[in-house]
Amino acid sequence: MIDIAAAEGVRNVGLLGIGAYRPRRIVTNAEICERIDSTDEWIVSRSGIHTRHFASADETVRAMSVIAGQRAIDNSGIDPAEIGALILATSTWPQQVPHGAPVVAFDLGINGVAAMDLTAGCSGFGHGMAVGADLIRAGSAKYTLVIGVERMSDGLDMTNRGNCFIFGDGAGAVVLGPTERNGISPVVWGSDGEHSQAIRQNHTIVDYMEMGANATGPIGKMTLEMDGSTVFRWAAITLPKAIHQTLTSAGVTTEDIEVFVPHQANARISEVMKKHLGFGDDVPMANDIATTGNTSSASIPLAMEELLRTGKAKEGQTALLLGFGAGLTYAGQVVTLPPAPAPVTDPDHL
Repeated sequence: MIDIAAAEGVRNVGLLGIGAYRPRRIVTNAEICERIDSTDEWIVSRSGIHTRHFASADETVRAMSVIAGQRAIDNSGIDPAEIGALILATSTWPQQVPHGAPVVAFDLGINGVAAMDLTAGCSGFGHGMAVGADLIRAGSAKYTLVIGVERMSDGLDMTNRGNCFIFGDGAGAVVLGPTERNGISPVVWGSDGEHSQAIRQNHTIVDYMEMGANATGPIGKMTLEMDGSTVFRWAAITLPKAIHQTLTSAGVTTEDIEVFVPHQANARISEVMKKHLGFGDDVPMANDIATTGNTSSASIPLAMEELLRTGKAKEGQTALLLGFGAGLTYAGQVVTLPPAPAPVTDPDHL
């Protein structure tokens, strides 16, 4: 047998730049309540959400990905030609074939790089960042671009009082690359297929195709359904263990965590987790859900960007990230926060 060459990477990887895109249209709880029997007070008390962003026709998954990705590249200061891989974490790219990452890479001017879509629901960004970091550590890429993007509004039944108020649209992205000190811990991730139907589409793609192009109404649209009580029970059991394992894997304790960035699923769940961890008021916790809603795989990068942009968190601080949701899946990491993003000056592109 011959010795086959192996790639050699770097041990220390971190977040070099972050970018985000929030659609122009802001949807209030009052607008949501025009279609359902509810109130602003009820929605806020149940979820912590006041507003969310819904994408317009021109704000496609592709367009939002490109804007967020370009901002992350610009904020990182690296040469885009050195990016070796693009990972697109999404559950709402409109086609399975062709998948989205190659065309996003083309639009960003990095055509030819390894480009893949990754679907892991609300923990998709954490999965994507784990893969992106390990590609660098393995020597398969010098830099990677990880984008989390969703148009959740396309899959909402706006008459469904149970979940139509929860979700929003948007995109967040980070550039990963070599750093002097390691800035991304080993990922702690997992799944629970036994309870996979707790978050689901009401139809499969095959069902949808068989309905025909002229189908209308609920039958003609794949909408999102969720068994909130099942998800809450699963989260209550699974997430404390995941958090403990994440901290242990990173070699840190709760006292070392300076910023908490949970998936923006529900403000009440976030508060329960923060209390369970024993974080004081001096530890900022992401609350992007209040104005952006639950954006699934875009949730964590959008929340990080908001914390850094507003000065609630600072470059170099140690943050605990925890994504969880459809699958059911989860992914936890400890990271060093990147520099704050540059201000956005174009009012048409938030």
